[in-house]
Amino acid sequence: MLKLFTLIVAAVIASPALANDTMAEVKTGGLIFAQSDDVSMAEEDLFISASEVRVDYIFENSSDKDVESLVAFPMPDISGQVDNNSAISDYDSDNFLHFSTVQDGRPITAKLQQRVVSLGIDVTEEFAKLGIPVLPYSQKTTEALAKLPETVRKDWIARGLVYPMGAGDAAGVDLVPLWTLRSTYWWRTTFPAKKKVSVEHRYKPAVGGTVAISFLEGGEPKGERFEEYSRKYCLDGDFVRVAQQRAREAEAGGANYTESWISYVLSTGANWAGPIKRFQLTIDKGKPGSLISFCGSNVQKIGPTTFRTTAEDFDPAKDFDILILNPPETAQ
Repeated sequence: MLKLFTLIVAAVIASPALANDTMAEVKTGGLIFAQSDDVSMAEEDLFISASEVRVDYIFENSSDKDVESLVAFPMPDISGQVDNNSAISDYDSDNFLHFSTVQDGRPITAKLQQRVVSLGIDVTEEFAKLGIPVLPYSQKTTEALAKLPETVRKDWIARGLVYPMGAGDAAGVDLVPLWTLRSTYWWRTTFPAKKKVSVEHRYKPAVGGTVAISFLEGGEPKGERFEEYSRKYCLDGDFVRVAQQRAREAEAGGANYTESWISYVLSTGANWAGPIKRFQLTIDKGKPGSLISFCGSNVQKIGPTTFRTTAEDFDPAKDFDILILNPPETAQ
């Protein structure tokens, strides 16, 4: 007899964040997170860089029954805004993070579910009825919004679905999407009794950042933003002193260092049976001249740009954030 549960792979990464695989079940309204008593995460090998995230898992079904699963990968939310500062480059692709997955060496063809939410209300069916594409920054969406009937245009502006870039809400005024798109890839699989299953994910993270060092106030390590960064990225004295020097060089006429932010939700890994038996995290800062800061223990530098930490019986109670200061092109 098969047990049925849902495995949900919520991933990353940076402003939006990605996450570890976790468990869920299907109920009215969508997927609900749950815990597994039978399937554990025996191994997790996680690689994070600004250009790629790779996650290799070994799952183990300790029960004497096969476990049939719905496996899902929620993509980061894409929210429309007046000033678009999203790090996603491929606005016209449903698979905007170029996500792919392999199970036991076999590529998985996933189905895609997309939902449109505005102010907490699901308006997906309304979009389908009017034939409006759901990707906020797609060129096709821009063209479709320009053709909205006047009554719908005024209604959507009043409800906060779109914002008129111009005077009033008259036809001809450009409409900026304000809704949030929630996309989930999913497929079916089975964890055989007393067996191990390998699952691999690859995707391009959506990296947030700034065009200059932003956590210093008047060149000094103080202020609310500095305190937030200190907590989030565990800034140490050496990192801060070098950042101050780079900021002074920029003020003297040099080029700015830029910030990159990458976040990964580790805590959902705690939904599996027991702790992660073997955990390995490798981080690549990208350029030898870049500076990197993150919270971690027993971290070793294993290459010019790479760092690694490992743990046994790892309980992922906290999520993970990385700050990278990137040098100007001339200083790499």
